[in-house]
Amino acid sequence: MEAQHRVSKHKTHIHMDHSLRDVLMPITIMGTFGSALYFFTKVMTDYILKKKMIDKGLVNEDSQSIFKTHASENRYAALKWGLIVFFAGVALILIEYIPSGPASPLPYGIFAVCVSLGFLIYYSIVKRELK
Repeated sequence: MEAQHRVSKHKTHIHMDHSLRDVLMPITIMGTFGSALYFFTKVMTDYILKKKMIDKGLVNEDSQSIFKTHASENRYAALKWGLIVFFAGVALILIEYIPSGPASPLPYGIFAVCVSLGFLIYYSIVKRELK
């Protein structure tokens, strides 16, 4: 009787993981596709705008400073996203090994704390570099 109880608990756990995967997989795919589309569009429109300004002769020292300022804002973008994705991965690994119930908010808390930690580390690095 006890062995049957263990098996049924295990099957329920697998079923819950499967349903969660069915929800998260489309969200992940659509989010990735949407982000890629957004960044591609942003890069292309910035390129077209710069090219039109150069063709019309509107590029002087003031407009070049705007381009340089815009480029320097994205200087640490790769670091920011690298840290966020890294700490999100660490959170997912921790969630896998820390036992919690199906209705527990613990996994969400772990994920939020780890991603926030990534942001804070990014902020401290950028703040130190800009001094």
